[in-house]
Amino acid sequence: MRAVIVKKPGELVVTDIARLTPGPYQALVKTEVAALCNATDAKVIEGHFPGVDNYPLVLGHENAGIVCEIGPKVRAFAVGDRVISALVFKFAEPELASGWGGFCEYTLVNDHDAMVADGVADAAHGWFECFEIQRRVEPDIPAEEAALLCTWREVYGGIGDFGLKPQDKVLIFGGGPVGLSFVRFCKLLGFIWVGLVDPLRHKRERAAALGADAVFSPAELEAAQAGLAGTLDAAVDAVGNEKIINAALPLIRLGGTVGVYGVIAAKTVTLEKARGPYNFNLIVHQWPTRRREREAMEPLCQWIREGKLAASQFVTHTYPVEEIAKAVEAVRSGEVVKCLLRF
Repeated sequence: MRAVIVKKPGELVVTDIARLTPGPYQALVKTEVAALCNATDAKVIEGHFPGVDNYPLVLGHENAGIVCEIGPKVRAFAVGDRVISALVFKFAEPELASGWGGFCEYTLVNDHDAMVADGVADAAHGWFECFEIQRRVEPDIPAEEAALLCTWREVYGGIGDFGLKPQDKVLIFGGGPVGLSFVRFCKLLGFIWVGLVDPLRHKRERAAALGADAVFSPAELEAAQAGLAGTLDAAVDAVGNEKIINAALPLIRLGGTVGVYGVIAAKTVTLEKARGPYNFNLIVHQWPTRRREREAMEPLCQWIREGKLAASQFVTHTYPVEEIAKAVEAVRSGEVVKCLLRF
């Protein structure tokens, strides 16, 4: 089967590896479509993702596919089901590590609920916490939307982790898939004001189309700072950058929140606390809260059914998996918002 492998930091190849065999609680999944995670996949490819340092590795963690075979103890999945978040943690080739392993022609989902019910949801039986969000999606959810649910669920859960509420005034820094998802979800949830900051015009324009009440380039935000200072209930750093955190501090009210979404590559962060109010909250969200992520499935799928949320609002590029190096370069250039890969 084909797989995307990072041979060493900066070197990507698509090659054939041994096809997988599902275990007792696993289902084999034929990949329909995968999606590049602009931040995490880039850091893994470049060798900067904290804790990921074994190469060569198989890349990817956002995908949708169809179940084609099930293990004898699987109850949550059936052949023909569409599922998301299929991963691979162990390969027949002993030299291959896993960068979540989702960019394979065939992948695996694990029946978390069955493992819990049978008392084997532990490390000794190969259980990982991410099994909880390997889920079946209803057949009326298209493959493209299903793949984007991998990002959307985490962002929706992040709104809860940051304690954001519909009466809040929120500014999002970063117009990538995460930042734009925050804009869209906050507006669909009825937030009174949502703004976005991004240096690229096409991302600001997309944010406005998704419902943002105001969009700013960094220079425009600086010009508007006097009027915004101390007025925001929250600012969300959708990039994971020390400069953004400190730029957000003067804008939030007393007791306001700066929420950092995503893994910060730097080992240390310098906080210029004097720029903010005396009291403020700093919440760093570097890993999904699986309970919130799982609970997000239903409201997100309902928005998809109602036509309020669509892959076309975010996806700007699609490549065959063999052209993944070209796709990564397009993401790096800033021209891509969200990129799909076809197997």
